Amino acid sequence: MSAVAGLGEPQVEVYFQVSTMILVLYGTTEARELISLLGAGGYPVLATALTAYGGTMAGMGGAVEVLPAPESVADLAGQIKQRGIALVVDATHPFPGPLSEMAREACYNLQVPYVRYQREETILPDDPLIHPVDSWNEAVHTAARLGDTIFLTTGSNNLELFVRSPVMKGKRLVVRVLPDHRIIKKCQDLGFLPRDIVALQGPFSTRFNRAIFQAYKADVIVTRDSGRTTDTKIKAALALKLPVVIIKRTPPAENNMVYTYDQVLRLVQRYLG
Repeated sequence: MSAVAGLGEPQVEVYFQVSTMILVLYGTTEARELISLLGAGGYPVLATALTAYGGTMAGMGGAVEVLPAPESVADLAGQIKQRGIALVVDATHPFPGPLSEMAREACYNLQVPYVRYQREETILPDDPLIHPVDSWNEAVHTAARLGDTIFLTTGSNNLELFVRSPVMKGKRLVVRVLPDHRIIKKCQDLGFLPRDIVALQGPFSTRFNRAIFQAYKADVIVTRDSGRTTDTKIKAALALKLPVVIIKRTPPAENNMVYTYDQVLRLVQRYLG
């Protein structure tokens, strides 16, 4: 393989290879299933994730190797070149995080195909208890207006926006996060008490969500539009007559955005044969 530097800004490194090695960015249940499908199709699949737990789950899906979590765009680009990776499949959370951002830039710089697998957006019921918002700040202010005990099912990202906002003074915040020690420590560092940290691994059924919301005496539920997993939260909340604040997704910019496994496989075959 060889590389040549392009002219102008941003600098693009043209990366030539004949490999069929695929890197899957792990972050959802679908990522593990895609690893298995691609492996069954004869493609060698590597995986990476930002957490040790994600790496373990990716390995269980059949990845031939789980790479260390990259710390920067340059780090990820180095892994792509060193391993001869020919294509990256991003199957992280529908709300793109740091790993997605690093992958987009690394793939662009190396001219390596990038495929983004995305769950379909949730079709929201026509109900006055549903409050769609376009930003995290809007979610903070809307939730504060709707209740005193606010149950956050948004994960660990942007928790500080809720904790540090003046409109949350006097409110009780309950957060449901992955049972990962680093995430729990983040919650504790932000001031969450053990009684307000629900450390569980999903996905959760409507019945389970309803029981949890009741147990914590939630007044309002805050969630992100994560596709089918959001639906069970909405159904549970509406059954309890609880308002739901839903943070909508930013419109995607990728050309290679796909919503089904078949679409992923077709793009892989187009690029790698």
